[in-house]
Amino acid sequence: MAFNDDLGMPASYYVATAHPAPALAPLKGEVSADLVVVGGGCTGLSTALHAADAGLSVVLLEGGRVGWGASGRNGGQMIPGLRKGAAELVKAYGAERARALFDLALEARSLVLDLIARHAIDCDLKTTGHLLAAVKASDLRGMDEEAKCLATVMAYPHAELLSAEQARDQVDAPYHGGLLDKMGGHMHPLNYALGLAQAARTAGVVIHEQSLATGLENTPGGVRVVTGQGAVRARHAVLAGDALLSGLEPRVNNRIMPVANYILATEPLGELAHRLIPHDAAVSDTRFVVNYYRMSADGRLLFGGGERYTREPPADIAGFVRPHMERVFPQLRGRRVDHAWGGLVSITATRLPHVGRQGEVLFAHGYSGMGVILSTLAGKLLAEAIAGETRRFELFAALEPPAFPGGTSLRGPLHVLGMLWYALQDRLP
Repeated sequence: MAFNDDLGMPASYYVATAHPAPALAPLKGEVSADLVVVGGGCTGLSTALHAADAGLSVVLLEGGRVGWGASGRNGGQMIPGLRKGAAELVKAYGAERARALFDLALEARSLVLDLIARHAIDCDLKTTGHLLAAVKASDLRGMDEEAKCLATVMAYPHAELLSAEQARDQVDAPYHGGLLDKMGGHMHPLNYALGLAQAARTAGVVIHEQSLATGLENTPGGVRVVTGQGAVRARHAVLAGDALLSGLEPRVNNRIMPVANYILATEPLGELAHRLIPHDAAVSDTRFVVNYYRMSADGRLLFGGGERYTREPPADIAGFVRPHMERVFPQLRGRRVDHAWGGLVSITATRLPHVGRQGEVLFAHGYSGMGVILSTLAGKLLAEAIAGETRRFELFAALEPPAFPGGTSLRGPLHVLGMLWYALQDRLP
């Protein structure tokens, strides 16, 4: 595995184990293209790659380095579907529409696997399943309903309800059971993003790093995106900045909420790694403030736990996450933590993606913790819509979530109150 400590990104396990990637020149001067993409994460890279494959000229602007945001910092868990489960989708939208949404979301998995294979992206891919672990015995009722809905309504036979004993075979922690999705898995997300970027550049996409978009203007026949040293004129624009979109388009911003998330990586655990997660599944639990974890390719536990609803990270990220890890795995008390990092993800009020368009400006974000593979699919849908094939894009666009109360100024304080109330439920038996 190649090591790269100089990507110009905040330190993390992913940066320390990233493949070498060239620094790409900032935009200077004014250029033209068919499409300008703002954001060098998986949404933007997938949009750019699919649009270039369709014959469009594409310029992508990234404010930092490729993969600088959530795409290069997340837990790496590949979980098929949407944040709302199948049973919730059926209750909200009816069986027919729910099945259409689920089928489209499920395509994200096959799309990502295809891109990894087609472009030979080395990203520690594991298709070893995802376990949703039951923290409370009462969680099993919902899991049973979900498994039955998946099998009957969604024609998806890959999810299995596990007893406490069966769950213990998947992870050495005292859960009440779980729901094992055999189509889940995990990967090194930064190396995946870097691989997408290389594929996009090979397809003809021009990527400019260190090119923060500071303005978005409507022009006759298209749009103009301004950076500190230049601008791009294009027929279409895609906003793919997720939680880092800032104030570029307030009408889009007010439907997402940035949430800070933190992860640590232990020292290599040797044989203990296999004992903790014998079948190498990705794991998350049913707490409202979710614990999620998996093993890295070199046998470290990558553990995410706890959330903060401000942009300021804790002074000691490892110290912030460690208690959550040790509650799940007391056998790791005293083990060395080699890396700890954090970043922002975006959520929506409905926990479903916010996908849409305003004239020639299209966008997708708000994956609510499901962006590892869903973002790649969203990029493909955006590229399809730009090419005039809007049916699949409109299926997601119709899910438009409501704006957060109070707009961008008050959404934080009001949302924190709600999150704290729900987080209290984790402490109840």
